[in-house]
Amino acid sequence: MKGVIATCLGELISVKFGKDKWEEILESAGLPRRTSFLATEDVDDAATMRVVASVCKVMGMSMTQAADAFGEYWFNVYAPRVYKVYYVGKNSAREMLLALNHIHKSVVNHSPDARPPRFEYEWKDDRTLIMKYQSGRGLIDFFIGIVRGVGTYYNEKLSIAKLTDNKVEIQFLG
Repeated sequence: MKGVIATCLGELISVKFGKDKWEEILESAGLPRRTSFLATEDVDDAATMRVVASVCKVMGMSMTQAADAFGEYWFNVYAPRVYKVYYVGKNSAREMLLALNHIHKSVVNHSPDARPPRFEYEWKDDRTLIMKYQSGRGLIDFFIGIVRGVGTYYNEKLSIAKLTDNKVEIQFLG
């Protein structure tokens, strides 16, 4: 996967808990303490997942807690700074979530070797969206964390339920 995920995670940990904690996490993941990731570089999926597992271990967090923290930080701090163009014209959580395939297509156009997830959408009713997460990486918990972050960003109450390992139900409550 692209280094942007590990870069954001490192920034989150360094800002909230200190650079020493991030270095401890890297070391626990079997990487040098001074490892840095470039946002555009390809990082081995297994290495990234070792770092994520190490975050859980060192910080005493569950995978769900780590994914939620990442999603909140990604969507509310990191992405608005790095990917602000993708926020333009999106005035609600609904608009942003429905734009994800278009955003990811644009990412691939700029970085052809990127492999972001794709989504299928099914409306259960006018307030309930089922999103099918399509990715071989199995990071649906991180997607759920990002959806929570989308709700925070737009100051909207969302109810999010993981239906399966690749399906999420999102209710737009206001």
